[in-house]
Amino acid sequence: MTDLAHYRNIGIFAHVDAGKTTTTERILKLTGKIHKIGEVHDGETTTDFMDQERERGITIQSAATTCFWKDYRFNIIDTPGHVDFTIEVYRSLKVLDGGIGVFCGSGGVEPQSETNWRYANDSKVARVIYVNKLDRIGADFYRVVKQVEEVLGAVPVVMTLPIGTEDEFSGVVDLLTEKAWVWDNSGDPMNYVIQDVPADMVELVKVWREKMIDQVADQFDDVMESYLDGETPDIETIKRCIRKGTIHLDFFPTFCGSAFKNKGVQLVLDGVIDYLPCPTEVNPQPEVDLEGVATGTFAIVDADRPLRALAFKIMDDRFGALTFLRIYSGKIEKGTNVLNTFTGKTERIGRIVEMHADTRNELESAQAGDIVAVLGMKNIQTGHTLCDPKFPATLEPMVFPDPVISLAISPKDKAASEKMGIALGKMIQEDPSFHVETDEDSGETILKGMGELHLDIKVDILRRTHGVDVIVGKPQVAYRETITKTVEDEYTHKKQSGGSGQYGKINYRIEPGEPGSGYVFESAVTGGNVPREFWPAVDKGFKSMLDKGVLAGFPCLDFKVVLLDGAFHAVDSSAIAFEIAAKAAFRQSIPKAGPQLIEPIMKVDTFTPSDHVGDVIGDLNRRRGMIKSQDAGASGVRIKSDVPLSEMFGYIGDLRTMTSGRGQFSMEFSHYMPCPKNVAEEVIKEVTERNKAKAK
Repeated sequence: MTDLAHYRNIGIFAHVDAGKTTTTERILKLTGKIHKIGEVHDGETTTDFMDQERERGITIQSAATTCFWKDYRFNIIDTPGHVDFTIEVYRSLKVLDGGIGVFCGSGGVEPQSETNWRYANDSKVARVIYVNKLDRIGADFYRVVKQVEEVLGAVPVVMTLPIGTEDEFSGVVDLLTEKAWVWDNSGDPMNYVIQDVPADMVELVKVWREKMIDQVADQFDDVMESYLDGETPDIETIKRCIRKGTIHLDFFPTFCGSAFKNKGVQLVLDGVIDYLPCPTEVNPQPEVDLEGVATGTFAIVDADRPLRALAFKIMDDRFGALTFLRIYSGKIEKGTNVLNTFTGKTERIGRIVEMHADTRNELESAQAGDIVAVLGMKNIQTGHTLCDPKFPATLEPMVFPDPVISLAISPKDKAASEKMGIALGKMIQEDPSFHVETDEDSGETILKGMGELHLDIKVDILRRTHGVDVIVGKPQVAYRETITKTVEDEYTHKKQSGGSGQYGKINYRIEPGEPGSGYVFESAVTGGNVPREFWPAVDKGFKSMLDKGVLAGFPCLDFKVVLLDGAFHAVDSSAIAFEIAAKAAFRQSIPKAGPQLIEPIMKVDTFTPSDHVGDVIGDLNRRRGMIKSQDAGASGVRIKSDVPLSEMFGYIGDLRTMTSGRGQFSMEFSHYMPCPKNVAEEVIKEVTERNKAKAK
């Protein structure tokens, strides 16, 4: 039986280009998992193993690996930084106990760092902070610490201070032991000496060490009392205080270094052991019923309890579908049967493997606290719970955002058509934020995703991994429709054709809802004119019409239907009659309620060198953007704005042209807003023409 106190399930997450994958690579080298370090810019890193990742130098899917440091087992997940793949960060955080938030020493707290930090807060994941790239021009550790406080609203507890800046960065001072770790320039992470603090830093170290103790001493009353009496706590006591506060998310131990130059990573690994929780120290996962309502029971991390495991990722590779599991309680063994509570079916565990990026080690069994992959699961999807068939339970599921952009594709020939269906089926299983639909009129296949890059990668995977050649249409925006006026109306459905007929009369009010409220139905019927058993049928009738609005056939959002009154016939009325009445009522009344096209607005975060700010703001204004804020940093300006998605296609090319290749941006869906009249007319005209062309 493995000692769970020696387990650390951690994720590494950050903004694009802050050095997550490089940091992971250094950790694997230091722990003896790999012997040669690969670099992102050479396309040779361990965890970026997809062709698309190696070519583009970005992480696209989270990769899991296991390594050991000082007899502690680390299950590590390296996550993507690009906003189109935040789903990978979200689902990884869901199953982790702790994390390392990596920040760039010169870029500081960047847009995607904020999003990932917010996800980690929502998932209540304890973190240590690693300020990386301190060897770069413009790097400033103290500025990044201030940004963590101001931008993220977090409390960093500084554990190490940098020795030297930019190209003179040579090591770090450990505030706990008040010793300096200095590396030579050989690039070997093991070539370091531990020596006294440099003379010019003695005062600085004293100030920051005192600040650190001030921040953490109040975790235990006895420590606080003796500290107030002038007694400085010993190192073990300080560690105990920091560990407690980190696990409770009161503050975040903050380290510094340069992963690329192999400086400072050992102290981060020690910090993971000393301050991040083991599986038994985090809040247990809540269990829910099939409707998703909490039952008040929890999956306690214990190998002797019944099995509870969450499938958080499905990956298709050359050996078949791999299902990544986080085991919360109990254990699984090769060849045993487990129950999938979502499908209600039992499945047999084929093989259990411990992952190391895209290679694997076979295991006979795995237990609570482990993150493993299993082969041979047939009907499983991300977010499903696997449990002991004798003691069924469902874990809290994952919630995924709706796609905001779509793309039409069609296979080049009949052979490609069959392969495409199988390939897309596998890709949907792997990525819950990727949706596929078939346009009934044209027969085209519509891919839906989180952004241009997301869909671009999916098409690339179709072509290269699955060998399916497709013709790609231009990206389409996920417009929606809503209403602007309240309408009171009535509709009677009457049908007599010999035998029992159909009869249902409804009086109703349709009114605009709050943005983001979706569709709401309520009944205000009194006196039994419409019997209670027919109310769900009226609701179902209206709900079934939501997918096709009256303006251009886009789904309808944000309105409320109130059933006021009506009439029924003792013989001829039925649920189906009232459902048909509601469908016809929708078609009759929505055109009278001031229908309006609404468009997705994206939260855009643009970084530009200072001398191009005017051009970038002017360009965002031309794209109908609303500038929210500008923050000047050491290396440039961050501009936050809200911009309609329809205006953002091809933005990266224009931004690079304006900023001589130095600009960057990230965007994520924010909310829906009414389209200006001229834009709405253009969209409706385009949809009408497309429909006419399909009809021919």
